[in-house]
Parts: sequence; C-alpha cells; structure tokens
Amino acid sequence: MAETLQVPPLLYGALGAAVSYYGLWFLSRKEGLPWLLGILLVMGVLGSLMQVLTQHPTLFGKALSTYRHVRRYRVYSITLSLGFSLGLGVGNQVKPLWFGIPEDQIKGIYGTLKEDPRAFQDSRGMGYLTLQKVSGNRELRASAAGTLLVFFPEGTIPRLQEFGRGSTVYLEGTLRSSRTTAAGTQGKYFQAQSVHLLLPAPALEQVRTRGHSALMKRFSPDPWGGLAGALLLGVKDQLDTELSQAYLYAGCSHVLALSGMHLAILTAVLALFLRRALGLKAAALVGGCCILGYVYLVGNLPSLERAAIMYLLGTLAVLGSLPRQGTALLSSAFLLQILLRPESGQSISFILSYLALAGILSVGKAIHALIQGRIPEVLAQPLAVSLGAFIATAASTVCFFGVLRPIGILAGLIIVPLTTLFMVGALAALILPGNYLGLILSFLYDVLMRLASLAAQVPGIPVSDTLATAALSLGLSGALMVLSHRQTLMRSTLVPFA
Repeated sequence: MAETLQVPPLLYGALGAAVSYYGLWFLSRKEGLPWLLGILLVMGVLGSLMQVLTQHPTLFGKALSTYRHVRRYRVYSITLSLGFSLGLGVGNQVKPLWFGIPEDQIKGIYGTLKEDPRAFQDSRGMGYLTLQKVSGNRELRASAAGTLLVFFPEGTIPRLQEFGRGSTVYLEGTLRSSRTTAAGTQGKYFQAQSVHLLLPAPALEQVRTRGHSALMKRFSPDPWGGLAGALLLGVKDQLDTELSQAYLYAGCSHVLALSGMHLAILTAVLALFLRRALGLKAAALVGGCCILGYVYLVGNLPSLERAAIMYLLGTLAVLGSLPRQGTALLSSAFLLQILLRPESGQSISFILSYLALAGILSVGKAIHALIQGRIPEVLAQPLAVSLGAFIATAASTVCFFGVLRPIGILAGLIIVPLTTLFMVGALAALILPGNYLGLILSFLYDVLMRLASLAAQVPGIPVSDTLATAALSLGLSGALMVLSHRQTLMRSTLVPFA
C-alpha cells in the first residue's frame, strides 16, 4: 500500500512567514492590497491541496485516523501561527527609505558601501549604500535610513573597489525616481557627480577585499576570465556583454548568478579531497567552515546565502541533528535567512531562488516520476528539474521582467552541464600551472558563446498578467502532483509475478 504523503510542519511555518512578510511589503505600497489578496488566495489553494494530498483515501490509500488527523493539524496550525508571527516581526525590521528632509532638497548623501561596487564597460559603476545622513542647501543636514541604489561617475570605481565593502563615503549629486523595483530601492536612486571617501572599511573587510581583488587578477588576462569571475566570485565587471545578453535571452541567466548550483560544485570538489582523508562527518564540518569563508569572500548574495544555509543544515542532518528531508531544509533555510537578514527577502534573487528550489522539490519530483522509464534517465532528471523550476518561477518572472523564455528549459540541458565543466576547470586553473587548462577553457568558452547565442535567437513570450500566470502555474503544479501520486499508488498496488 502507498505511504501517506508527509508534509513537514516547517513548511507551514515558512508559508505563514511568507504570507505576513510579503503582505507587509505589498501593503506598504498603494497597489499592495490586490497582491496581498492574491498571496492569501495562493496560500489557501496550497493548503487545500496539501489536505487533499495527505487525506484523500482514494488517492493515497487509507485515510488518517481521526486522532492522528486532529493531532497533525494541531501541529500545522501552531507552526503556521508561529511562522506568521515571525514574518510580521522580521518584516517590521526592514527599514524603508527615509531621508528626513524633502527629497527635492537633497544634494548629498552619507553612508556605508553595502557591497563591492560594480563597474560598467564605460568606466562608470553602481552599488548599494546603507544611508546614514543626507544633506541639502545652506548646511541642511538630517539623519536617513534604508538602502539606496547609487550610480557612480566615471573614474571613481577603481578607488571605490580598492576601499571595498564597508567603506564610509559622501556623495554629491541628485536623487531621482524610477519605477518601484523588487530589490528594495522603492523607486529611488542617486546619481552621484562626485565621490568623497571618508573612512576605510574595517580591517577584516580590507583583507577580504584584497583577497577578492587578487583572485580576480588571476583571471583578468584570459579571454575566458570574465566568465570565470562571474561563476566563481559573482563579479560580472569583466563579463563580455554579448555573452551576458546571450545567456539572458536564452533563458539561462540564472546560471551566471551564484546560487545552489555553484555551491554544489564547490562542495563536491571539497568532498573529493576531504571525505576520504577525514571521513564523512569531519569532512562535512570542515566543508561547512570553508563554505562560510567562501560566502564571506564573495559578498551578500541572497541566493548564495540560501544555498550556504541549506548546506550547513544538511551538515547537521549528516551529523544526525536534523532529518534529511529537502522540503524541511528549504523551509528552515527560509525562516533562518529572513530572521538573520530581513532585508534579503525583498531581492529578486532571493525570491526566484526559493521558488525555483521549491518547484524542483515538488513539481520537478512529480514530473520525474511521470517521465521516469519513458525517456533515458540522463535526460529525465535534468528535464524534470528545469520544468519544475520554470513552472514555479513563471509568475515571479512575469512580475519582474514581463517575459517568459521557455527555450531555457531545453537550452539549460546543454548549457548547464558545460558551464559546470567550465567552472570546475576554472577552479583547477587557480591551482595548477600550465597552458593546457587555458586552451580547454577557451574552447569551452567559445562553445558556450555559440550555444547561448543560438538559443537566444528564439524569441521570448511577453506576458503582462502576473495573477493569471500564477493561477495557471498553481493549477498545473497541482495536476502534475496529483497525477504523479496516483501513478505511485497504482504501481504500489500491482502484484508482482511470482
């Protein structure tokens, strides 16, 4: 008989936190109420689907007894309520932009560089500043709060990158408005005309900046160095614009954003060298320390932080302190990340990262069960992963970018493995001398450029209705999960030949 589908209580806690956290975020905007109602509708549909999947006797065998039913949903109700309270608490910790004086009077801003500034091809750049004070005409000064996107003028980026994240600066320029974004900028950015460095970063940050710069210099002379820097360090300053656009239009831009895939490659390399020498548990602990150091070196990237938290939770699972269940680990990572860094939940990479992995663990798993045995496994697994992530992120992609690129489902089957191979080669190039690796990496770089450019020729699908896309994605996800479990039940009831 088929086992009853188990839904971890932590998932309900994560859902409750997501509802309240993003509910506060959307309600802070004039168009927020329809979005909040949409989120509540989605959560209601998901809750109903979970009840059907866990309780329906004809779908999954014998229904739970009344006592177990009440006990389980009591736990679900408690975790949902706790998650809702946590979301409200951390949501209130996110500081909106606040200037203290009328915006049209702002002529200068004081603050700390939140990340390493990014350079453009034309020697200008951009970065985020954690505001401390603002200034206006006639010695007008006021305290300020929040994170503001800043565009830096020509010639200032090298010096800013030398000082690095954590430096205190004063910028003179103009505050301007743009459309509201999901990155926490609230429709404002600062166009700097002059830059004054006031205080260097703390000593530890300076060590990090020097190490970061030294690694980038190792890649700089090579034509493939820009891609290596983007994949290993998250620095896209030297990434060829044509290649970056090709990945974007091919629906594979997520490959260039440091996330779980990149961390999985690094942890696999670490495990190769550590597991046999130290054993499984000791290697997991040492690997966890290495991952923490790597995340600190690279910087505050929400998708990478999510992957690191899940790796550390997975280490605890290896040590026997946590259950080895993907959905529970993902839910725990979500709750921990918004608790430790509340503002990270408002970034696009955070939202897409969690949705993609949730889709892989749920919809992708269902798709794999449906196509397993019908096509070769070497294609079934990556195809299920791509489809699951695409379906789960479709609504958010439409909301943020207004276009869907289904070609990425197929293009990723080739581009992702080759990019993985390239990344491993770039890691080896940091350690091993000689020109042979450089020749191989140059060849892989050219192949990736050609493949991405070819896939980029397939036009995307412009979509403007986010709620309709979300409804379609949820309906398709539910149908695939129900079909998958019905198939699992059918297979489990077949009597094998004697």
